[in-house]
Amino acid sequence: MTKQTEEKYVSPHVKRFYYPQETAVEKPFNWRQMARLLNYLKPYAKTILPKALFAMFINMIVRLFVPIMIGQYVIEQAIAQSDVTLLTQFIILIGVLYLANYIANRYRIKLVNILGQRIIYDLRMQLFSHVQRLSHSFFDKRSAGSILVRILNDVNSLQELFTNGIINLLMDVAMLTGIVVILLILSPQLALAILVILPIMFYISTKLRRRIRRSWQQVRIQKSKLNSHLNESIQGIRITQSFSQEKENTEYFNGVNTDNYEKERIAMKKSAFFGPFVEMSNAIGTVILISFGSTLIINEQVGIGTFVTFAFYLGMFWEPISRLGQIYNQLLVAMASSERIFEFLDEQPNVYEKPDAKSFEDMQGDIKFDHVKFSYDDDRVALHEIDINIHAGQTVALVGHTGSGKSTIANLISRFYDPTNGSVRIDGHDLRDMRLDSLRQNISVVLQDTFIFSGSIMENIRFGRPDATDEEVKDAAKVVGAHEFILRLGEGYQTEVEERGNILSAGERQLLSFARALLANPRILILDEATASIDTEAEMKIQEALRKLLKGRTAIMIAHRLSTIREADNIIVLEHGRILEQGNHDELIEQEGEYYHLVRSQFEMLEAL
Repeated sequence: MTKQTEEKYVSPHVKRFYYPQETAVEKPFNWRQMARLLNYLKPYAKTILPKALFAMFINMIVRLFVPIMIGQYVIEQAIAQSDVTLLTQFIILIGVLYLANYIANRYRIKLVNILGQRIIYDLRMQLFSHVQRLSHSFFDKRSAGSILVRILNDVNSLQELFTNGIINLLMDVAMLTGIVVILLILSPQLALAILVILPIMFYISTKLRRRIRRSWQQVRIQKSKLNSHLNESIQGIRITQSFSQEKENTEYFNGVNTDNYEKERIAMKKSAFFGPFVEMSNAIGTVILISFGSTLIINEQVGIGTFVTFAFYLGMFWEPISRLGQIYNQLLVAMASSERIFEFLDEQPNVYEKPDAKSFEDMQGDIKFDHVKFSYDDDRVALHEIDINIHAGQTVALVGHTGSGKSTIANLISRFYDPTNGSVRIDGHDLRDMRLDSLRQNISVVLQDTFIFSGSIMENIRFGRPDATDEEVKDAAKVVGAHEFILRLGEGYQTEVEERGNILSAGERQLLSFARALLANPRILILDEATASIDTEAEMKIQEALRKLLKGRTAIMIAHRLSTIREADNIIVLEHGRILEQGNHDELIEQEGEYYHLVRSQFEMLEAL
């Protein structure tokens, strides 16, 4: 679809959506990629696949043999000689062959469906598992909707190829080869006359190949955009309604949906051309058979039985040709989808484990930042050569304006990113030398926007430690003050919460995240604005719970609400990725520096209220 055509459907409000970074690219058919896709057949090469191929072979042999029997034996012998007994025998034999064909065909369909579903299962599991292990930088650059499209839509697009496409391709190629060979043996003249249309068909299909493949690439890209917008709209529905932007959002979606409709309509239109063309080829072949075949019969160069055999094979010939067109379309769709799937599978984590990575045997919790510099990209330096020493059991607070580098420090401790320069060490070990699971099993992170999974309250608290008993879960909830509100819910700890815990208040979700962190029993605890969603009364309860939670643990607290960090052993004040000052609360107040002014401004704001 041209840009002018797009303008017809899209309002000025939504035009910004239509020039994505992801674009369809003209590429030749990638045989290496196809071979990689077929590798997913290997686990079944000695079990399901041979059985399906055997059933296909029986099916093909019966279909190739029956026309010869009808033309050369039933007509040329039994009918020509008026031999009723022989005719009866041939009819019974043909019936038995068709019964065998039915059984083999049913068995083949069952096997290829099982094969296809298992391959799709394997591929989706591999893709999901791989995405789970990718670094945070991967998700920073992609919307959730575009990732969902790869795991759901693009994998589903391969289902038809593995369920029917590959086996049908083999069967149809073998059928066509067998038919051509038999026709050339029976009558080379008539066979060549009928098959003269094939070079023309091949030429036209070759011309269409690139255009069809590009169209399906564009469909995949547009579906990714559509899903991204849907995901964003659903996640942000409260903001949309609070600003009364339903009409504008619907208009926005209309533009996206219309473009998706147009892309798919064009792709389907190009793909559907094969069907009518095959029908036309069949008609031309039939005309040639009747006209030229009649001449050969009159001249006694072929018999009536051979003519009938040709008629049978001609009907059988264009059926696999038509299916090959459909299979070719499936291949084009599979190529467009597999390109996108393999793009994700080939993505390597920026944060990776060394082959000889070690595990933390008994983490103490000493943390050291040694001349650490970190950049999210070339234009965004988040940390400038900072040095931090945090002793085991200390509570350290990070203070500063938005963008000062507080959350970046927390992310480096959990090794969600690696420093650009310098090193982050725990107990003297560079984190790049350690196993990720060994590190993160000793760290719990509590965020301001805590995530609650669909499931029960019990399952959510137990998330970081699946083997915890029910009593241990309840004990953790009691410590952080969540036990009381949980009991007030309909089914207590077995209450099912919806996606993101929408039936709970922000404060209640935060209390659950505290219980989850406590139950995991970490050596290092990171609290990133963890009390921001808690009201003042609840915060007073949590402060006492935090004293118990932090005892004996290294804690990093990030807070704008300075009242929560007064008792921290060390307070680090950051500004644009640099350390301005550090010390405990009393020391920093005495210095009357940046921290002093931050405390004073918050105190004045509270007085004004």
